[in-house]
Amino acid sequence: MPNAPDSSPIYLDNAASTAVRPEVLEAMLPFFAGDFANPSAHHTRGRAAHDALDDARSDIAEVFGAVPEEIVFTSGGTESINAAIKGVAFAQMEAGVGRHVITTEIEHHAVLHSAQYLERFGFEVELLPVDEYGRVTPEQVAAAVRPDTALVSIGYANNEVGTVQPLQAISEALKARASSLGRRIPLHTDAVQVANSHDLNVDRLGVDLLSLSGHKFGGPKGTGLLYLRRDVPFLEQLSGGGQERQRRSGTENVPGIVGIARALHLAQAEREAFVTRTSALRDRLLHGIMTACPDARLNGHPTERLPHNLHICFPGVEGESLVEALDHAGIECSAGAACTSATWEPSHVLLSMGVPLDLAIGSLRMTLWPSLTVAQIDYVAQQIPVALEQLRGAPVS
Repeated sequence: MPNAPDSSPIYLDNAASTAVRPEVLEAMLPFFAGDFANPSAHHTRGRAAHDALDDARSDIAEVFGAVPEEIVFTSGGTESINAAIKGVAFAQMEAGVGRHVITTEIEHHAVLHSAQYLERFGFEVELLPVDEYGRVTPEQVAAAVRPDTALVSIGYANNEVGTVQPLQAISEALKARASSLGRRIPLHTDAVQVANSHDLNVDRLGVDLLSLSGHKFGGPKGTGLLYLRRDVPFLEQLSGGGQERQRRSGTENVPGIVGIARALHLAQAEREAFVTRTSALRDRLLHGIMTACPDARLNGHPTERLPHNLHICFPGVEGESLVEALDHAGIECSAGAACTSATWEPSHVLLSMGVPLDLAIGSLRMTLWPSLTVAQIDYVAQQIPVALEQLRGAPVS
């Protein structure tokens, strides 16, 4: 295998954050210093900012197969998820519907911590178990529904192991069960990881709320959005100026909103090419790793997974140490979800999937991008067994 292709670090942490695309930055720049005014202002520059806001909202709504009024701009995926779960749950409670919330054991902490927050107000949260691949079945979701169920939240794809849930089938099962109760039960999905590779049409998916974060698909950090179906009960979490149709107050981040709209349009237009390129690179990397490290374990579903995600456990090492060793070799990846790496502990996702604790601590997540080269992929496959040998103090079998 070749040596390092060049002196630049090889970035394999695109599930944590992606670079802002040049086209996105170009679209954003005029709204930092030219049309910088508050979009609520009633003068020329204010109207220009407001028009840009309207255009972005319409462009995003088109991607979702929605209407512009159903798009709520936020500061990122975490806020979108918090707003969806808390906003619907409290509205349902206020309407006397109930305080039962359903989600899964492997959700992002933004979901799980929002659910825990609700428990402080008398909500009952039911965490559905998953199988060895990290999947929940439509039958499980339907069986968990009760007359007092206020909300169901199921992630589109897991942020760690990349497993994609059968979201459409889950939606159909949920609707059938709710209909038998003479009810409608909103379905939220955390879709933060899927904009590069999967369909986001909300009617085809059958979802009522959908959360995204701009920096996962070539947009800027600090930007997010929430699709909120117009007839879904919702209690705002941020009050003040009444922006976003009273659903999220605060002066809009016009450059960021323009950026996330442009990034989403590009990501969805290039979905097919993204899937083809990254899945081929991922499979090449997996083959190289498993050939050199036959004791390694692939985590997540073998086929129903994000095309750019590779999550592997290596026995006899700690993930953080492996990440550090690879960083010294010019390879940037993560030992789990980046949002929890500051207080690292064994992944709740892996433990819920039945991965033994001593193996779960040796996990490595590599998330690819189409711009990577075959030479870079081969270099990574070469360096992982070298790093393992250094950490274990013995040759890799």
